[in-house]
Amino acid sequence: MKHLSEITNRLIGQPMFALLAKIKEMERTGEKIIHFEIGDPDFDSPDSVVQAVKNSLDNKETHYTNSMGLWDLRQEICSFTEKSLGFKPSVEQVLVIPANAIIDFVIRCVVNPGEEVIIPDPGFPTYRAVLNYTGIKAKPVPMNPNDIRKAITDKTRLIIINSPNNPTGLMLTKEEIAEVVAIAKENDIYLLSDEVYSRITYDKVHYSPSIYDQCKERTIILNSFSKIYSMSGWRLGYAIGPEPVIKKMGLLLETIISCFPPFIQRAGITALKYDVNERNKELRRRRDILINGLNSIGIKCLKPDGAFYAFAKTDLTQDEILERAHVAVLDGKYFGEQGKGYIRLCYASASIDEIKKAINQIKTIL
Repeated sequence: MKHLSEITNRLIGQPMFALLAKIKEMERTGEKIIHFEIGDPDFDSPDSVVQAVKNSLDNKETHYTNSMGLWDLRQEICSFTEKSLGFKPSVEQVLVIPANAIIDFVIRCVVNPGEEVIIPDPGFPTYRAVLNYTGIKAKPVPMNPNDIRKAITDKTRLIIINSPNNPTGLMLTKEEIAEVVAIAKENDIYLLSDEVYSRITYDKVHYSPSIYDQCKERTIILNSFSKIYSMSGWRLGYAIGPEPVIKKMGLLLETIISCFPPFIQRAGITALKYDVNERNKELRRRRDILINGLNSIGIKCLKPDGAFYAFAKTDLTQDEILERAHVAVLDGKYFGEQGKGYIRLCYASASIDEIKKAINQIKTIL
């Protein structure tokens, strides 16, 4: 009898996609479900971005390109970084790559099986999924400097932070970021800063650890076009980091998928120039209605500082809410031990009317 590899036996994937598949089956039978389960904004991709990819296709940009990414896009990312973070990386520090793959590629390039990576708890499930299949040990801790410092051992090779955080929406302060940077430097380990939600903030300012070494020594930035520009289906993201790490990540990309489609990269150049203020205003409105609504029916939930998730404490389970209230949420247990007893709701994927309706439907089953 043929056997599968040990790696395949350790693959766990992303729980939100398994739930989405179940919901699609329910909808095919005629059930109406309000979606909060997956981090996919219901806004359309900007018209200018769509037009950019059409123009690129009209110009016959359908062939192989540089595995590291289009020079024009990498230059634009450098300029965008200078405006947003205050330093300008070199083009050689930039790799154009799907954001989810950055987690995998960084881990495989800087950590060996049997070594350790500190990850946020609660935190994005892909961190744990990658570590699980690669045979690298996950050290999940609450996202604060004290717990990170306590988790350091002689086998620690990487710290992952995510601010604003998925699933809580909480953000690290300037002082906390500085302390995490100091911990990484003292122990001579890499620091991966997941900044996918860095442009979705409300009342606090996003701080990046990259300002301390300009991504030249140990800091690696993970960023994505999926969330803020509503480009989840485009699978476009980028990494900025020390040149030796980025070069090896580029070779991994080259080995696995050769290169990224040039016409999608042209859309990325346009997206970086898009004004996100109106979108953030709408997300703030949705946040306030959802958080106030949940608290009004007895489901405790703090107001997030950024991103677009409510992380609410409740005895109701994901399946109960789906089957009895016809509202799709994601169980907090998928984000780690600290997430048990919570549910995550993505308010970017539901309109204000749907949010109000969902609150009423959940209220009926309490």
